[in-house]
Amino acid sequence: MQVVDLGDLYVLNNASKYLARAFLDARHNYGQFPAGDPRAYIAESWRFPIVDAWADGTNFVPDYALNSVTFVYPVFPNTATPKAVSVIGTFGTLFEPIDLKPVAGEPLWAVTIILPKGRAYTYQYLVDGVPTLDPVNPQRVELDNGRIWSRLFTDLCSIPITFEDWELTLLDRLTQRILPFHTDAGQNFLRRFVDSLAGADKETQYAKAFRLDEPVGVVNFLDKLLAKQENHRLEDYRLCLVQIDRVVRANYPYAEPQDMPDQVFDDLYGQMASGNVAGWDTGAYGNPAFFLKLLRRHAYEGAFTHPKYGGNAGAAGWEYLEGRFTDASGNTLFNWERIMEPPLGASTDYRG
Repeated sequence: MQVVDLGDLYVLNNASKYLARAFLDARHNYGQFPAGDPRAYIAESWRFPIVDAWADGTNFVPDYALNSVTFVYPVFPNTATPKAVSVIGTFGTLFEPIDLKPVAGEPLWAVTIILPKGRAYTYQYLVDGVPTLDPVNPQRVELDNGRIWSRLFTDLCSIPITFEDWELTLLDRLTQRILPFHTDAGQNFLRRFVDSLAGADKETQYAKAFRLDEPVGVVNFLDKLLAKQENHRLEDYRLCLVQIDRVVRANYPYAEPQDMPDQVFDDLYGQMASGNVAGWDTGAYGNPAFFLKLLRRHAYEGAFTHPKYGGNAGAAGWEYLEGRFTDASGNTLFNWERIMEPPLGASTDYRG
């Protein structure tokens, strides 16, 4: 762990748009926050702490394995300004406090530390010595001792943090039938792609997927997406996965969902698309067609977005598009490596 100073302007550029609001109406609450919670009136509170690319200016490829993480503690209107703010967490030595500094006369305190990618951390602020949850970050987790801590994860994290094992298994089956990788051509591509990787690449790139048998890490992407950007849609997943699990078990009671024939899920998709699923409890969730559209959108985002978000493992989704879209001479129309930074791509300018 390393503490760095990115300057007040960096903090203001990344924080002011979301935190510099004096009105306290809860228009950013879609049911995920209790009444009176300050996170309800902060636009895009999932952006905090600020997890960003890191490069020290000389070691660009080794630095790819690191993120800068900027902790921002806001002093809300009608709240006393603290005399000292620090942060403790699983990233420090024996939870040693790391001091935040006031930002350019603004009601903000901040500090930036450098952390490895692919990990999840828990933390709390010490505000004038009093342990305090991050008042902005929506992510919180209860530890074994019953205490609640704020949580963050860095890019390429493959640790399941949102869904339970049975939910991950069901999502795996659902997304396999949505994406083009379940076709014979898609399966052949994935086999060729994985076989072509060198041993070290398999460990550092494709292994970023939650499971090697999961097509391009889409379920891992969903697990992280529902913790941050689409946290307000987590309840849709919670309700519908329970319904889907019950429906497929009723239709095929002889196997677990991971072992059921593909036809079971193909039939389910057809019914969900029509909005009429036999055995679906519309009192619990009224529109299965809406959830299917939501899942499809998220699955395709995960397959073809930047690998740092947990999907498109090893850029397998982009490799698929590279071979799929070519001109009359056989040259690709999707030369993604040219604009992607090492080690996956060849650009020396872009830092994802």
